[in-house]
Amino acid sequence: MHGRSKMATTVDVASAKRATRVRCGGAPLVDQARAGENPPAMPLQPCRFRWVRLAAAARLQVLALLLLALTAASAETVEETLQVPIRLVREDGAILQHGLVLTIVRDAARGRAPFAILLHGRPESADKFHGIGQQKFPANSRYLAEMGFVVLVPTRIGYGATGGPDVEYTGDCGSKDYARGMVPVVRQVRQILEFAAALPYVDSARGIVVGESFGGVAAIAVAASDVPGVAGVVSVAGGDGGGLDHLEQPCRPDQLRDAFADYGRFNRIPTLWMYSRNDRFWGTQYPQAWFDAFSRSGGKGEFVWLPADKNNGHYIFNRNAPAWHPAFEGFLREIGFASELR
Repeated sequence: MHGRSKMATTVDVASAKRATRVRCGGAPLVDQARAGENPPAMPLQPCRFRWVRLAAAARLQVLALLLLALTAASAETVEETLQVPIRLVREDGAILQHGLVLTIVRDAARGRAPFAILLHGRPESADKFHGIGQQKFPANSRYLAEMGFVVLVPTRIGYGATGGPDVEYTGDCGSKDYARGMVPVVRQVRQILEFAAALPYVDSARGIVVGESFGGVAAIAVAASDVPGVAGVVSVAGGDGGGLDHLEQPCRPDQLRDAFADYGRFNRIPTLWMYSRNDRFWGTQYPQAWFDAFSRSGGKGEFVWLPADKNNGHYIFNRNAPAWHPAFEGFLREIGFASELR
């Protein structure tokens, strides 16, 4: 990964396999996976297994159950909410000081652990900003915490439970400045990590940033900003300027392409880009073009097509997490987090 500038990957959903049952005295005993047509019914087989083999198999099952129980007992996922003081300098020079609501999910049985920051997206209209509440990504946060990360989920300034002014505005549809909206996100990420460094259970020198939609663009911006401790970033459905009234035709995709090209020039850490094949906000043309602009400028990245998901794959991060887990876990191994994949 570190030596490659670009690698395209396609993830396909594996075809379902039907089961052939070998029957013993009328009772199904063994399932054998076999693809294709339904096989003919199997004749009854004589039961010639020895009791000692059955006893050994039973002992193995008991040991496996005990191991699972011990693993579950050792994991104690806890959630807490803290407030992080944030200081931003506005474009007009004014100083904004605001408390940011930070959700933390972690395994309390662990000692210090690497961080995983999850960056949320941006509602289509400002009247929906307050409605996103406190961002938690409950299923994805639990998945990462059980993997061994301290999960940090900020509800950024301007949104939901944190509130405050909209510091991430990128302009009207016809006159976008995408990079301008990413600057405050990167500054908030820096200050969140500075805050987290004082927490006894966070290893702030080692971690990842994962973002979806608008947060995915912000994650790539973080990768170009030399943020201490960030070893890699992941963008899922990354983009901005989409809308339900102009599906697959985002606002000024050329300007977002140029922003990604600039990030590629300054990028020094691995990135993973994942998009569903039926993302109705970006379509299939623009994500590939954005990644190509990034990689041609020197960015280090891997691009993965995820399968189509329901009526709009833009929401695949939360709605169909198993679809992106394999590529994500492979990326973690390549950037040095193999020990977290337990």
